[in-house]
Amino acid sequence: MKRHLSKLDPPDLEFQPLVVIELAKDAKEETREWLVKKIRDKKKDGGTQLLIKPLVISNDEEYIYVVGGSTKRLLLGAESVGMVKECIDGSMKPFIYSNRKEYKDWTEDGENFLSMADCQYIIKYELDNLRAQDEKNIPGYPNSKLYPGKSIFRRLKTSGIMIQVFPLHDKEELKRLRHQWYLRIKLAFQPIDQIQHYFGDTLGLYFAFLEYFTMALIPMALIGIPYYFFDWEDYDKYVIFATFNLVWSTVILEVWKRLSSAMTYRWGSLIMKRKFEEPRPGFHGVLGINPVTGRKEPIYSSFKRQLRIYLVSVPFVCVCLYLAIYVMMIYFDLEHWALAYHQEQQSTFSNLLLYVPSIIYAVVIEILNRIYKIAAEFLTSWENHRLESSYQNHLVLKVLVFNIVNCFASLFYIAFVMCDMKLLRQSLATLLITSQILNQFVEALLPYWLQKRSSRKIKKKVKSLNVDTDYTLLEQIHLEKDMDTYLGTFDDYLELFLLFGYVSLFSCVYPLAAIFAVLNNLTEMYSDALKMCRVYKRPFSQPSANIGVWMLAFETMGIIAVVTNCTLLGMSSQVSTLFQDSKRDLILTVAAIENHNSLQQKRDTFETSGKIMF
Repeated sequence: MKRHLSKLDPPDLEFQPLVVIELAKDAKEETREWLVKKIRDKKKDGGTQLLIKPLVISNDEEYIYVVGGSTKRLLLGAESVGMVKECIDGSMKPFIYSNRKEYKDWTEDGENFLSMADCQYIIKYELDNLRAQDEKNIPGYPNSKLYPGKSIFRRLKTSGIMIQVFPLHDKEELKRLRHQWYLRIKLAFQPIDQIQHYFGDTLGLYFAFLEYFTMALIPMALIGIPYYFFDWEDYDKYVIFATFNLVWSTVILEVWKRLSSAMTYRWGSLIMKRKFEEPRPGFHGVLGINPVTGRKEPIYSSFKRQLRIYLVSVPFVCVCLYLAIYVMMIYFDLEHWALAYHQEQQSTFSNLLLYVPSIIYAVVIEILNRIYKIAAEFLTSWENHRLESSYQNHLVLKVLVFNIVNCFASLFYIAFVMCDMKLLRQSLATLLITSQILNQFVEALLPYWLQKRSSRKIKKKVKSLNVDTDYTLLEQIHLEKDMDTYLGTFDDYLELFLLFGYVSLFSCVYPLAAIFAVLNNLTEMYSDALKMCRVYKRPFSQPSANIGVWMLAFETMGIIAVVTNCTLLGMSSQVSTLFQDSKRDLILTVAAIENHNSLQQKRDTFETSGKIMF
């Protein structure tokens, strides 16, 4: 990748800055010199053989370093991480430096062969795998112990010596992407390949899934509009819609699997060999020997972890579920009070008051979900999982169980205990619309407004500095280092998961649910694009072959949707008239449909879970 030097570049900065390292203001000089030397050292001497330069950006004691690499070093790094590239004959193969001329888009010097995101991923991989050799502790910090094979960067982060490591944006490429992506409001598909090229596979897959889910909702929306206007108050006519709902929730997930496999194969991540997963930075234990790698690393008893899970985490989750049910019962008390007041007063105010309990409950649900997520993250970290994948799986499980109960328990109670379809319609509409408004404000508008204020202050600060370095690079690093850190796609997938649940479970009694879901997803596309380009630091690219454990979560919701819609079918008067003489036949027929669809989805779910470490 070519280095584009500006006229204001200092003469000794002869490489393109790709990654920024920020150390603490009280980092000792001995530590800084040792770290720079380790990064510059050759691979055979235990270093990374990367290029690094300290950057003086103000009179404050801020220790900022920019990291890059020579073209050959980055190409060799692409081979070591197993990066897959397209060959001249159209096949996808792992990149091998000695066979570099066999690959498509290879030029004589190879400077443009790797994207900036590829180079940043390689640098992050090398820095994460920079390991101690003979050092007993971090120089200058005798209490920050090291041992042979210990990741130096993980120890620097856990010791508070290193503040952050982040990749820099490519201003020109980002400008082009923004123009294609969200600056032109038009009815068109997102530039998924360009998003993947700039941000990596994980975000490319998320935006592809968001777009696919939106397109999949359009048939539901088109059917729901006439259904809403012609059969609105006749709830016994939801049989056709429930049947379509049942099929739709199953088919769209199967189609997505094929589409995602085709995309990730084209990107090279589907056949990319998975590296041995390293322990999480927060994992701790007694120093021991890993029987697989032979390296020294912390060892923690799985029995102790299971005790923490079953004696603390599980009871805590159960208490939270009880709290969610208790709040739900308070909501029903408010509903009864509002209905009694309306029957007594019969006024416009009392009619509007009927919606107040649902709105309050929707706000409380969002608050409880966010508080619970913080508690779930703390508990999952305390369980001390060795691998990041295990940590994510336990966190997703905790959050999904609570969210399903907190968001959907009231709807199930109204549908199958109270059998009040009018109240079900009202509650579903209120929950759906209120949650969308709150999410758009909290996740998009508020962060963007705060970032705009911060950017103005930073620009004024940079202009007031009298430093002898690249002004444009200086301003960029100042702006980006104070941006919020993107914490991953967890919250984004969770929002889509809940939306999928609202539509697939009960949209037969509120056909406009799909319409609101489409509108939400369209605004979500633009707001998420805005956040990624303007609000958050650029995240490191991560290879991904699929959407991970979230595929299993969506398929589980699909199974629940099949059971729910089959039960609603069995409750309808139209189906009941077919079995007037025998209620037993009705029950057996509904159960047979449920079992057939559930078994089919379970089989697909187990096939998926076999590919995902859960």
